[in-house]
Amino acid sequence: MRVVGLDLGGTKIAAGVFDGEKLLSKVVLPTPEEGGIAVVKALAEATQRVEAEAGTPGVAIGLGTPGPLDFKEGVIRFTPNIRGLVNFPIRRLLEEATGRPVYLENDANAAALAEHHLGAARGEASSLFLTVSTGIGGGVVLGGRVLRGERGQGGELGHITLLPGGPLCGCGLEGCLEALAAGRALEREASYAYNRRVDTKELFQLFLEGEPKAKRILLQAARYVGTGLASLVKAFDPGVVVLGGGLALNAPLAYWEALEEAYRHYLSGWEVPPLRRALLGGEAGLLGAALTAYLEVGNGSR
Repeated sequence: MRVVGLDLGGTKIAAGVFDGEKLLSKVVLPTPEEGGIAVVKALAEATQRVEAEAGTPGVAIGLGTPGPLDFKEGVIRFTPNIRGLVNFPIRRLLEEATGRPVYLENDANAAALAEHHLGAARGEASSLFLTVSTGIGGGVVLGGRVLRGERGQGGELGHITLLPGGPLCGCGLEGCLEALAAGRALEREASYAYNRRVDTKELFQLFLEGEPKAKRILLQAARYVGTGLASLVKAFDPGVVVLGGGLALNAPLAYWEALEEAYRHYLSGWEVPPLRRALLGGEAGLLGAALTAYLEVGNGSR
């Protein structure tokens, strides 16, 4: 069964035609800055182009998209980084534009699904995935399916509160894991500490040079991630924990050591699930979107 996977991001749209685990073709288009209906048109164009390259259509489309979703109605409630997608009926509009059934999944949940079935958690009954990059997201997979929750809000792992009254997060609340340990948070702290603009790449370099401020900023963030993961393990008891994202995977070894030390410390007395590095990199979202279509079509949904 061939399906189309679509990964909608703030700056780009990736599309792929899959036959099982095999990627037959892939195209990448920019996400329209004007948002709204222009995004639907770009998604439809990406679908048309990737199917033309593959020489075959998909029977269904899996769409990974940011933002809280209303899965029942096929609506994006809002997206912080794409304009014009507030209470937006993306499923209906994309189905009308492509003539194919469309199945939605949160983008971080899609990546979690891919790592569970095809990546670092392959063969496990359950897994918890956390991606640490510009932001922090993730998902929980139980029995091979993503845990969405009663209202479709499950798996927002980057928005657990670790420091009440802490830094303001993009979600509008304060002290979230994302606001403390994501790439934007590290850049905020480093820019303040050095009184100039410092990005994560320079922060890593300063860390490797032994600069004390860089060391404190990076290791503090690592400890926040480890502490957050420990709390999530107590809530979900996954078989394995998978950690990915550009920041985490490119961080120095000392970052991982501090993270794991905090992870194990705050699980003292508990059975500790193994902590693994994600394997699928930037392809996880696209693979997970395609997997969503496979699972939903195979389950006879809608």
